[in-house]
Amino acid sequence: MYLSAHTYYSFRYGTLSPAELVSEAARRGVKAMALTDINNTSCTSEYMTECRKHGIKPIAGIQFREEGAFQYTGIARNAEGFRALNAHLSHCSLSGTPIPEEAPEMPDTYIIYRKSPKPVEALRANEFIGIRPEEANGLYSSPLGKHPEKLVVFSPVTFLDETGFKTHKLLRCIDQNIILGKLRQHDCANPTEHFHTHESMLHAFRNYPQIIQNTERILDECEISMPMTSRNNRQTFTGSERDDFQLLIKLATQGCRTRYGLHNKKANERLRKELQVIRKLGFAAYFLITWDIIRYAQASGYHHVGRGSGANSIVAFCLFITDVDPLELDLYFERFINPHRTSPPDFDIDFSWDQRDDVTDYIFKRYGTEHTALLATYSTFKGKSIIRELGKVVGLPKSDIDLIVEQPLAEHKHHPFARHIFRYGKRIEKFPNYLSIHAGGILVSERPIHYHTALQMMPKGFPITHFDMYHGEDMGFHKYDILSQRGLGHIKDAVQLIRENRGEAVDIHQVDRIKEDERVRDQLRSGHCIGCFYIESPAMRGLLSKLRCDNYVHLVAASSIIRPGVAKSGMMREYIKRFHNPGDIRYLHSTFEEQLGETFGVMVYQEDVMKIVHHFAGLDLDESDVLRRIMTGKKKSSDTFRNLMQKFFRNCKERGYPDELTREVWRQVESFSGYSFCKAHSASFAVESFQSLYLKSYYPLEFMVAVINNFGGFYSTELYVHEARMQGAQIEAPCVNHSRYLTHLYGDQVYIGFVHIQSLERKLAHAIVEEREENGPFRSLEDFVNRIDIAREQLQILIRIGAFRFTGISKCALMWERNAVHNPQVRHNGSKALFNAEAETYTLPTLPESPYEQAFDEIELLGFPLCSPFELLARPNATYLKETILSGEMRAHNGRTVRMLGYYVTRKPVTTVNGKLMSFGTWLDREGKFFDTTHFPPCLARYPFKGKGLYFIEGVITEDFNFPSMEVTRMKKLPYRKDGRY
Repeated sequence: MYLSAHTYYSFRYGTLSPAELVSEAARRGVKAMALTDINNTSCTSEYMTECRKHGIKPIAGIQFREEGAFQYTGIARNAEGFRALNAHLSHCSLSGTPIPEEAPEMPDTYIIYRKSPKPVEALRANEFIGIRPEEANGLYSSPLGKHPEKLVVFSPVTFLDETGFKTHKLLRCIDQNIILGKLRQHDCANPTEHFHTHESMLHAFRNYPQIIQNTERILDECEISMPMTSRNNRQTFTGSERDDFQLLIKLATQGCRTRYGLHNKKANERLRKELQVIRKLGFAAYFLITWDIIRYAQASGYHHVGRGSGANSIVAFCLFITDVDPLELDLYFERFINPHRTSPPDFDIDFSWDQRDDVTDYIFKRYGTEHTALLATYSTFKGKSIIRELGKVVGLPKSDIDLIVEQPLAEHKHHPFARHIFRYGKRIEKFPNYLSIHAGGILVSERPIHYHTALQMMPKGFPITHFDMYHGEDMGFHKYDILSQRGLGHIKDAVQLIRENRGEAVDIHQVDRIKEDERVRDQLRSGHCIGCFYIESPAMRGLLSKLRCDNYVHLVAASSIIRPGVAKSGMMREYIKRFHNPGDIRYLHSTFEEQLGETFGVMVYQEDVMKIVHHFAGLDLDESDVLRRIMTGKKKSSDTFRNLMQKFFRNCKERGYPDELTREVWRQVESFSGYSFCKAHSASFAVESFQSLYLKSYYPLEFMVAVINNFGGFYSTELYVHEARMQGAQIEAPCVNHSRYLTHLYGDQVYIGFVHIQSLERKLAHAIVEEREENGPFRSLEDFVNRIDIAREQLQILIRIGAFRFTGISKCALMWERNAVHNPQVRHNGSKALFNAEAETYTLPTLPESPYEQAFDEIELLGFPLCSPFELLARPNATYLKETILSGEMRAHNGRTVRMLGYYVTRKPVTTVNGKLMSFGTWLDREGKFFDTTHFPPCLARYPFKGKGLYFIEGVITEDFNFPSMEVTRMKKLPYRKDGRY
C-alpha cells in the first residue's frame, strides 16, 4: 500500500537508489508501489525495469512541491496520466510559475493531498486526501472521518532505517544551507517514512476498511508501461519511411558524384552497402535530420565539423555531414552502425561556441517544442565538496574543514566530528545533487516528449529532460550531439578579420588543397602550431617534432597516440621508435604488416582492433566491433563476449596458427582496445587542425587575434599575445581611440581589447566604442569625459593602462588633469553642450614616470606586461646569467649541464608509479622561443615552481628522437626590477 516512494532523485531529500528501493520492497513482499520523486522523473524507466525484475507492479507519479512545501502527489493511471503529470510540472518550470496548491484537472491521474485546498465535498472523483498510519486513530475526532470514501493510506518511503533518516536530515541541511541545529521538523521527512509490515498497516486502519479498499483500488487500476525501443525517436523526416529512404538515396548519390566523380566503383559499392544497412536498421530519418541541421548551418554561413564514429560513414561524407573520406583512411562503417550494435549511432557535430545556440534553437523550432529537448546530466556529490558541505552542516569553522580536506589521513589533527563527516560522506557519495545540461545531446521524439519525461527550463533558455544519456539509451533514444568548441571560433573570426584587414575572401573548405600545401606542411613539421586546434600543447609540439609529421595521415595517427592511454601503455614511444627505424620492425604476423603498415604494426585506432580480429581471426566486421566494445566496457562476463572469444580461438585453430601466436594476438587486442581511439574522430580533428594551420601559415596576425578573441586554447592570453608579436605584430595597449571591446588588428598593429582590462566595466567599454563610431575620435581627456559617463575609478583605470597616450601627456599629468575636468557628480543627460566652454589654463610641474611604470600597470590591469618580461629582470647583467644558453643551442649541448633563463609558460604535473609528484615545464627564452624541462620528484620537492615569472634553471640537456629538453637539477625564481611607482 505504498502510493509514494522516493529515490535519491528526489534531490537532497531521498536516500535510496532505484535498485535499493525496489530490492527492499521485494524482500518485504510488496506487490505494487508508486514512485513519486519530488518534482522529478529522472529514474522512472530504471525503476520500472527494476520492478519487473523483482515481480513488483510499477506505478509512476510525481510529488509536487513548491519551495519545499508539499502540494500534492500525482499518480498516473496510464500513459496519458503520466503525460499529463509531466506536462503540468514542465509548464510550471518552463513558464516560471509556482506549482499551484490545487492540481489542475487531469482525468487519467489520481491526486493525493495532505491538506485539501478545498472542502472535501468539492474534491473531484480522482482526488483524495492521504492519511498516515500514525494519524488513523485521530480520524474519529476529525471531520475527515466522516468521508472515508475520499481518504487513502499515505505512507511514503524515503529511507530504510535510522541511519537513512540521519542521512536524509543532513541532505535537507545541505539543501537549505543551514547547520543541523536549525533544521525545522516541517523541512524534513517524518521519521516514520520507511517500509512497514503489511500487518501493521492493516492494524493502523482497522477501523477504516474503506481507506484500505480505496488505496488498493488505486494500486489495482494504475497500469503503465514505458516502451524501451528506438521507436521512441522521430521515425520519419518526410512523413513516410519509404519517402525518407528515397530522399536519402538521392542526396547520398548526388553527394557521391560531387565527392568522388561519376565513375568511382569503390565509392558507389560502399554507398550501396551502407544504405542497405541504414534501411534495415531504420536510421534513414536519423541521417536526414542530421543533414537538415547541417543544411541550416551552411545556409546561415556557419562552419561545422562532423566527427565521432559517424565519420566512418560514406553516406555521412556524401551528405556533407563530415569532411572525412572513409575510403582514404580505410574507415569501417561497422564501427558506426552494424546489426549487432544495441546502442544507437552517434554523430558529434561541432559549431563555433557563439553559433551553437542558434543551431539548437533551429532544431527546437523545426521539430517542435513538444518533441524536442536537451539531455540532462546528473551533477553528483563527490570528493572534497562533500566534506565541505557536511562540515558546514555540523558547524565546523572553515579552518577545520580546510584541514580535513587538505589532510584527510591526518586523523590526529581532525575535529572529532570528522569521523561522522567521512561516514555520512561515504553514504551520499555519487548521489545526484541537481540536473545540469549535457554537453550537446538533443532528443527528437516521435510522440510528445511528455510521454517519457518532464522538462526543466535552464538558464540558457532551452528545456532539458529529467533523464541523462544513459537512461535515454536504455529507453531507446538516440541523441543528436550539437557541440561547441573554440577552435571553430578561431577559424570563423580569422576569416572575418582577413576580409576586414586585407580585403581577401578565404575558403578554408578546400581541405584537399590545404592538406597538400607545402607551407602548411612545413609549419606542421616544425611543431610550432600555437593556436592551432588540438596540436598546440607542449606534448603535441614534441610529438610532431619527433615524428617530423608533415602529412594528414601521420597527423591523424599523432592525434590518437598523444592520448593518455596510448602514452601510458608505452605504445606511443614504440610508434615513434618504429617510425624512425622501419627496417627493424618485426611484425607478429603478416596480417599485422598488411593491415597495420600505416601505423608500423601498432594498434593505434579502434578500427585497428577490428581489422586484426576480422582479418587475422575471421570474425565478421560487425562481430569485431561488438567484441571491441565489450573489451572497452565492463561486460566481459557476458555470454556474447564468451561466444565471440571462443569463436576467435576456434577460428585461429582452424587457420592453423600456433597456440602461442593466438594467445599473444589476443593479449594485444585485449590490451589495446582499452585505450585505442576512434580513427574517424582523430581524422575529423586533423581536418580542423589543417584548416587552422593554413590560416596560421598564410595569415598569422589575423589568426592569432582570432585565437585571442575566442578565449579558448591550451595557453593563456599572454602567450597568444606573445605569439602575435613573434609573428610580426606591433602590440599596443588599449586605447580609447583605437581599441574595440575585443582585440583588433589594423595592418600589423594589434590593439588589445577593453575586455582584457581587469575591473573595467563591460557597459563602459561598449559605450566608448559606440560614442567613438558615432561622433569620431576623442580629442583630449576633457573631450572624453564630456562625452562619456564614467566613474572616477574607471577613468583612473583607463589612464593607468595608457588609453589616453594619444594626447602626448604623461599619465601623472593626466591624473592631475582628471581632477580639473572630471566631475563624477554631474550626470550625462545624453544631449551635447551648445558651446564648448573654455577650460582654465594652468601649468603643472614636470611629473616624470618611472622607466617601467607602464609594464607594472599592465601586469596589474591586464595580468601580464606587453613588453618582454626579460626587460623587467632585476639584475640582467649578473655574471651567472651571462653563461646561459638559448633554446636553439640546446642540441649542441646534448649530455652537458647548462644554465638557462626562462619565462614560465605552463607545467604538467604527473604522479609517478611510486605515487610521487613530478612535472614537465614549458618556458620561453630571451628570444621568445620555447624550451621544455623535466622535473623529477627529488628536484621538484627541493626546487618547486613558484608561479609566473622569470626563472634561472640549471640541468642536463637530453635528446629524444632529435627533440631536446632539460632534466632540471636546480631552479630559482628571479626577482623583477623595483617597481618605481611606489
